[in-house]
Amino acid sequence: MWGGIQSRMRRFGIIGLRLSFALLLAGLARPASAQAVVADLSDHLIAVTTGFAGTKLVLFGAIEGDAADVVIVVRGPAEDIMVRRKQRIGGIWINRHNLTFGGVPAFYRLASTRAPETLASNRTLARHGVGLEHIRMTYPAGANGDLSAFRDALIRGKQRLGLYPEENGQITLLGNRLFRSDIFFPSNVPTGTYNVTVYLLRGGKVISAQTTPLVVSKIGVGARVYAFAHGHSALYGIAAVVMALFAGWFAGAVFKRA
Repeated sequence: MWGGIQSRMRRFGIIGLRLSFALLLAGLARPASAQAVVADLSDHLIAVTTGFAGTKLVLFGAIEGDAADVVIVVRGPAEDIMVRRKQRIGGIWINRHNLTFGGVPAFYRLASTRAPETLASNRTLARHGVGLEHIRMTYPAGANGDLSAFRDALIRGKQRLGLYPEENGQITLLGNRLFRSDIFFPSNVPTGTYNVTVYLLRGGKVISAQTTPLVVSKIGVGARVYAFAHGHSALYGIAAVVMALFAGWFAGAVFKRA
């Protein structure tokens, strides 16, 4: 127990030193009138092992200059997603139409000191991809008026999986300069490289931003099985069938003897 507490204290102490050093460099590099935001994560690697049940990271930050609002956006690796619309024909539901969206974040989470719509205009929020309605993605060429319906369906699907939380995360202000926020990742969090971007806003404008990388990676036996299944899908399928046949034969032999 004490070892775990000491480990967390050392980790937060390292983060504090990083922030202090970064603030010192920022103060030396910027004029007195400029503002900057400096932030860091409690860990830059999420290790997904067997039995992984989700995790929480802590983001600490500091504001150089006068008080301002803070927005944190966590974006997962980009992926292409096909959205299908089913239609009932002759009493049977079939996939009638589909659209493929490109560059869709596999994970998206937002935290802010206040509701984003009160911090800036829709145009500013859209420019920086802040908010579910402003998530950046590429649209299919020649898409018709149904585009918004397909896009809404995509976001609802991500929300059902817990990958696009509907509620904004909270940012705790510690005085006028320091802040922190807890970032939760579910058990089904996709692997890949994430970008955690901290925006500093004042008067409806983004006056500073910082992006920190985060890696979500499978490790251990699960990672080796995952890599083998995706790198050698045919062999993995054959091995799975052979193991299933052997398990069935073994179970039959045991019950026959019993």
